[in-house]
Amino acid sequence: MTHPGFGSAPPSQACDDGRTLLSSSQRQRADGLLAQHQGYGWRGELPVLLLERCWLRLEPVSVQNLGQVLPPDASGAAPELVRFRELHRSGLEACLAEQLCWQEFGREAFQQALRRYWSAQEAGNHGWTLDRYLAFLAEYRRWMEAEGPNPIPLVVLARAGAPESHRIEWCWPSPTPMRHTGS
Repeated sequence: MTHPGFGSAPPSQACDDGRTLLSSSQRQRADGLLAQHQGYGWRGELPVLLLERCWLRLEPVSVQNLGQVLPPDASGAAPELVRFRELHRSGLEACLAEQLCWQEFGREAFQQALRRYWSAQEAGNHGWTLDRYLAFLAEYRRWMEAEGPNPIPLVVLARAGAPESHRIEWCWPSPTPMRHTGS
């Protein structure tokens, strides 16, 4: 089960997982978290691993605190801009759609939403938008509610100032070695 933009597939389908990006001590830490959170389902204390490649720093944060530690850019979800896109998609010219939004929300509110959106685009959100954040949470929840081994996510943070996106990989528990019985 592979989902676009979300990284690794289950171990049976993947050659490696997000743990390959970690140092041996970081991998041990991830393995400990993986073992600790198997079979308990979805809850706010579940870990999300944040990897800062520049500093080789791995920081686990709980899923309930992820929005504060790595806030998603919600500027594109402003009601003024959502309404503008709806009107424009319905066939109205951009100028007319904008005027209708001015009437509905006020000219200043619409322009402020546009300024916030373009400021966020210029500053760079590394692809970490509200939509992507919500899709990530839904994906993590699906994995944790599924039968079998459960992964934990590794968010590989984009380098500051780089035009790249944060990348999501999945760290899977190591397969349990089979014991052979002698006959």
